Amino acid sequence: MPEVKNLNNIIEINNLTKQYGSQIAVNNLSITVESGQIYGFLGRNGAGKTTTIRMLLGLIKPTKGNIKIFEKEFESNKTEILKNIGAMVETPGFYSNLTAKENLTINAKILGIQKENAIEEVLEIVGLASEKVKLFKNYSLGMKQRLGIARALLHNPELLILDEPTNGLDPIGIKEIRKLIKDLAQSRNITILISSHILSEIEQLVDKVGIIHNGVLLEEIMYEDLKKRTDNL
Repeated sequence: MPEVKNLNNIIEINNLTKQYGSQIAVNNLSITVESGQIYGFLGRNGAGKTTTIRMLLGLIKPTKGNIKIFEKEFESNKTEILKNIGAMVETPGFYSNLTAKENLTINAKILGIQKENAIEEVLEIVGLASEKVKLFKNYSLGMKQRLGIARALLHNPELLILDEPTNGLDPIGIKEIRKLIKDLAQSRNITILISSHILSEIEQLVDKVGIIHNGVLLEEIMYEDLKKRTDNL
C-alpha cells in the first residue's frame, strides 16, 4: 500500500447502492474524503448513514457501485485496507464486568498488537487513564463512547470512522467527544469520517459535509461554504 500521507483521497465512493428487496437503503451515492479531512456525514436517523458505513467496513456488500480506500479497490484489497482503519459503529460493546484496561487487553490480543504501551497510550489519548480500572458497567455513556474510540485507535489507524459518536450524550459529553476528535485530527494527522443526525453537534468540527436523505446524497459541500449560506438565511 502506498504511504497514506502521500495520498490525495482517502475514501472514494462512486454510485454506491444497497437494496434490500424492494427497499433501497442507499441510492447511487458518491462521496470523496480527502487526506487529513474531518468529514461530516449528515442525515436523519434511517437516512442511510450506518448502511454506508457498514459497506465501507466490509460488514455488508453493496448491491452495486465502487469503493476505493487509500486509492485501492476495497473489494479486492479488503484485508490490507481494514488493517489501517479504526471504527466505532453505533454503541460500542464491551464486557460489562471487566475494566476498561481488561477490555482493551482482549481487543489488543485479537488484533495481534505487540506494542507494550499501546493500551496505556490510547487510554491517555481519550482521557480515561485515571479510570482504567473501573468496570465498564460503571462508566457513563460519554466514557463508554471514549473507550470505543480508544479501541478504534489501538492499531494506530490512518482512517477513523465514527458512527454517531455523540448520540445520546449531554452537552458536556458532546463537547468532550468533539474536542477529542479535533485533537486526534491535529496531533495524529488522521483522516476522520463522522456521522451525525444533528449538524450543531459536529459543525465546529468538520471540514466538509455530505448530506444524505432517504439514501440519496443531497449535497457535498465544504463546511465554510455551508456556513456562509446559512448565515445569509
